[in-house]
Order: sequence, then structure tokens, then C-alpha cells
Amino acid sequence: MPLTDALPLLMFAALATLLFSGYPVAFVLGGIGLAFGFLGMAFDQFAFVQFRAMPSRVFGIEENLILTAIPMFIFMGTMLERSGIARDLLNCLQVLLRRVPGGLALAVTIMGTILAATTGIIGASVVMMSLLALPIMIERKYSHQLATGTIAASGTLGILIPPSIMLVIMADLLERSVGNLFVAAIFPGFLLSGLYVVYIVVLCSLKPRLAPPLPAHIGPGSGAELFLMILRSFVPPVILIVLVLGSILGGFATPTEAAGVGAAGALLLGFVNLVVLPVLGVPEMHFSGEAHAELDDHSVGGGAFSEVRHFGHVLADVVLRTGLTNAMLFGIFVGATLFSYVFRALGGDGVVVDLVNASGLGSWGLLILILGIVFFLGFFFDWIEITLIVLPVFTPIIQLMDFGSHVERFEVVYWFAILMAVNLQTSFLTPPFGFALFYMKAVAPKEVKIEEIYLGIIPFVLLQLLGLAAVIVFPEIALWLPRVLLN
Repeated sequence: MPLTDALPLLMFAALATLLFSGYPVAFVLGGIGLAFGFLGMAFDQFAFVQFRAMPSRVFGIEENLILTAIPMFIFMGTMLERSGIARDLLNCLQVLLRRVPGGLALAVTIMGTILAATTGIIGASVVMMSLLALPIMIERKYSHQLATGTIAASGTLGILIPPSIMLVIMADLLERSVGNLFVAAIFPGFLLSGLYVVYIVVLCSLKPRLAPPLPAHIGPGSGAELFLMILRSFVPPVILIVLVLGSILGGFATPTEAAGVGAAGALLLGFVNLVVLPVLGVPEMHFSGEAHAELDDHSVGGGAFSEVRHFGHVLADVVLRTGLTNAMLFGIFVGATLFSYVFRALGGDGVVVDLVNASGLGSWGLLILILGIVFFLGFFFDWIEITLIVLPVFTPIIQLMDFGSHVERFEVVYWFAILMAVNLQTSFLTPPFGFALFYMKAVAPKEVKIEEIYLGIIPFVLLQLLGLAAVIVFPEIALWLPRVLLN
């Protein structure tokens, strides 16, 4: 192969090498794009005038209305975390599930599912649930492996269950409808959650010592207190889910508009939880132990002005966190845009197509190959890098796939996107660079060892692969609901 034809492959080799340098991913992607642009000029494969198109492509990201949903979803999830709504939800769920084997683990799983349906911020979800649930599970004598595996797996459901930031990015890269992808991801997301629930119930039924039940004296002392707990802690997040997802599924709002509804709803719930209820004297649902103390050291009792001031501090922190997370994401978008632009200008699409044709792989072989590559990359890279690198390269191939009667041609791209999303969830859990494992270890009690975290996620990674296989064999899991609602 002539060197000029090998430039796109050399780009990937350089990327694979420099990503391990520890340098910021956005700068690595953008730097390689610029460097190979100049290298392409030396071989007459790239013209200097083509650099003039790069600013318009970068500014095109800012003008993309689909991506405006991302900062609002980030704000929504961060506000739920900092306002204590997620903490109250966990308290409520573990009381409601106290008679079920592994009730606290189930509460964590259901809480992760509910949080996934309100936000797609994996780092925040894993850290928050590790701070909230892990000390309690250890106090209740839960197996460290079961506790850490449950928190890590359920905390990463937000990458799949809509509204998912990753699905917004995928829709933009694939030039497909965000709403269609959201609808297609609902059943696969709840399938994974259901697999976790079944596994926990079966395991804890067979080995009760792994998950001792909640003591009888913990929680509300009367039916009235239980009703108040449900009304205060469980109902508000569910209403927010209905507002966000219901407006999309019902066709009342676009995903971007629904993101605005979610951000406004989270802001309102945070104000009610931190200002209105304390001012009205509504008591908090206290649990034994001090597992939650590190989340919020605010003490109630200073009057309305004190509560409003505290809410102002929380809001300022939420806005700051949202801005930092959003800047990180869009920085990677810019770098990936430069990389993919130069890659295509150097003929990268043609090189990939030629390599695939030369391999003799059919659509099924290619699908398994791509999913295998994504799963392997998940051991080393975050979903953002994988998505922004793999999709622009393989999109032309994906659009040519033909699976006959198994999947209709016009639905292949949506089906593939969901398979990618399910597959990428494992990237948070697989060592050595499983980000959810690092998030958890950073805030876990000292008695939780990293080996226990690694062993704890193995069953859940296998369950994720089982869910991936189910969506491959039965594509209706992902495609039935869009057909019913959107056709």
C-alpha cells in the first residue's frame, strides 16, 4: 500500500499511541488532525485551503440545536444530586423493598434506573450512589462484591436509558432523529435493569448471607409516615421522568425542549426540597448512621433567608459543575471534528470500505467485528472517545449493511446505534480503565479493596453481554416501540 493511501491508517496508529500519553483527549484528537493535515499537504493529499473549512465545522457544532440538550440534561442530573432528592429516593426504596431478598441492592438498582431516566451523567450517578449506598450496604453486612457491582452497573444505566447524552451525540453523528433513538433505547435499557434485578433476587435467595435484610426498626414508624416518605421522596422524581420522557413519547416536545423541561423541573424540585419544605417545617426522613453526612453539611433551622441562601450556594455549585462538564464534552467534540474532517479528506472512508470489502466479511461478520472492536476499546477508553472515533469511520459501512428479513434496511442504523449503546455501557466497568470503578474507588470506604470492585463487576458485565446478545437476536426489543409510537 502506498504511503499516501496509508495516511488514514497512520492517523489511527498515532491516535492509539497518544491517547495513552495522558494528554487531554480533545487536544490529542485536534492535534493529530492538524498534524496530518500538514503531512497530507506534503504528499499532495490535502490542500492548505481546506483548513479554511475547519472553523465553519467547529462553529457548526455550536449551531447544532440537538446538542443544546446536553448542558440542560447535565444541569438536571447535577441538581438532583446536590439537592438531596436522590438521597431521599434511596431511603424510600430500601424501605419499600425491605421484605425482598437483597432489598437494598434492588433499591440501588431501581434508583439507578430512575436516575438514568432523568439524566445521563455517569460519573455523578456512580459517585453519588457510592457515597449514599455503599456505606449503608457495608453497615448492613452486604458482600462487598455484590454491593460494588450493583452500584457500578446500575450507575451506568444512564448511558443507555433516555434521556441519554450519548444517544444525543450518536444521533448527531449518524444524522438520525434523537427522538427515534430515545424510543428505541427504552426497552433495551429496562431489559438490562431487569436482568440485574433477576440476578440479585436469585443470588440473594440462594445465599441470604450476602445481603442481610433491613432491620425492622429502620424507617417510618407508621403508615402515615410511610405515605409521607413516598409522597416526598418517590413521587417527585417519577413526575420528572413522566414530564421528560412523556413529552417526547407523546410528541408534545422535541428532546431539546424536553431537556429544558427537565432542567426547569429539577430546579423546581431542588427549591422545594431545600427551601419550601424546611420553611414549612416538614421533617426529613432520618435513617440510622451518618452515611449521608458528607453529602451535605447544611443544618436546617436558620429561617427562610438561611434556606434561600443555602439554595443559592447549591445552585452556584450546580452551575459550575455543569459548565465544567459541558466544556469537557464540547472540547472533545471540537477535537473529534477536526480529526474526522482530515481523516475523510485523506480518503479514510475509502480505505475503510476497501479493507472491509477485501476481508470478505458479510454484514453479520462486520457487525460482530465492529462490536468486538468497541468492546475491546472499552477496556482502555471512555465512551466519548470511542463514539466520536468509531462512528464517523464506520458510518458509511453501517449504512450499507443488509440483514435481509432480520432487520429492515431503513432500521439498521437505529438498531446498530442501540447495539453500540449497550456495548459501550461495558466500557465503564471493564478494567483496567473502567471509569465507574475509578469513580467508586475514589469515594469508597477504606475497607473496600479494588480487587473486590473488579470481581464484583464481572457478573454484571456478563449480564450486559447477555442483554447485547438478546438485542442482536431479537431486534424487536429495540425496534418495536418506535414502530408503534412513531409510525
